[in-house]
Amino acid sequence: MKTLKGETVFLRALELSDLDFLFNLENDESLWEVSNTTTPYSKYILHQYLENSHRDIYDVKQLRLVICKSENQAVVGFIDLFEFDPKHKRVGVGIVIFSEEDKRKGFALEALKLTCDYAFTHLNVHQIFAGITEENTGSIQLFEKVGFERSGIKKDWILSEGTYKTEYLYQLISNF
Repeated sequence: MKTLKGETVFLRALELSDLDFLFNLENDESLWEVSNTTTPYSKYILHQYLENSHRDIYDVKQLRLVICKSENQAVVGFIDLFEFDPKHKRVGVGIVIFSEEDKRKGFALEALKLTCDYAFTHLNVHQIFAGITEENTGSIQLFEKVGFERSGIKKDWILSEGTYKTEYLYQLISNF
């Protein structure tokens, strides 16, 4: 069973050649709300991050995978596993498709399914969780389509541009 290759996308490890894409994504202020970022990243810092991205998820408790189109290997986004907790067998997931032209084409859906399969198969987790703000209907639909269920509400959880936003907790729990 291949868990990192699908029909339209494949997931791969970060490479130094991803520096410009990563720089543009990490410095896009519209994404800072979901990444909990408040300052820009320099290319130097991101280069160091890429040089250390080979470190094991059991060591650093996170893993970022690059989402590539199968047909031409173009990078369309990233999917992150974070807060990996082998003791309690859980991990968080976050996903971003960067360009508007690549959104709503099934790349995120397939990447999320592949990542969940990877986490259940290779990391032996019992559950995968995600936090999604209430107005992010696209992400809510995406995660529910994969089988995630809303299991909690964190009221006024995210402060963004002077307004508090409610965040939903979504979980996908293994049947095994």
